[in-house]
Amino acid sequence: MKRLTTAAIVSGLLLTLTACGVASETADQVGNAATTVGVCTEAVRIATATPDLGDPQAAADRAHAAGRELADLAERAGNTTAGEAIGSLATTLRETTVDDLVTGPANWVQRKTEQVTALTKACGL
Repeated sequence: MKRLTTAAIVSGLLLTLTACGVASETADQVGNAATTVGVCTEAVRIATATPDLGDPQAAADRAHAAGRELADLAERAGNTTAGEAIGSLATTLRETTVDDLVTGPANWVQRKTEQVTALTKACGL
């Protein structure tokens, strides 16, 4: 009888510990999802700011600043796919030149729009 009681206690402890592990894992997943949603929301806000193409230098400077902000967010993304999408957009913005905004603003806006679309898809927004 004592062996049976001990076996039941050990089994109960194992189930409890396993359940705690699952609960902890689930909590981590929920935390990562919440982090990703917050990061993605902030990234979309930054990426969809409309540049003043009437002042190409100021627009390029703003794009560079937005690229730096996005690069920081990409590092914090809990989701690799979202982080990669944010990072790709960050690179585009950091590499923006005044010439891009003077001679090919439509191409620049199109590329940025495609990347924002990819970002929202990767983030599930």
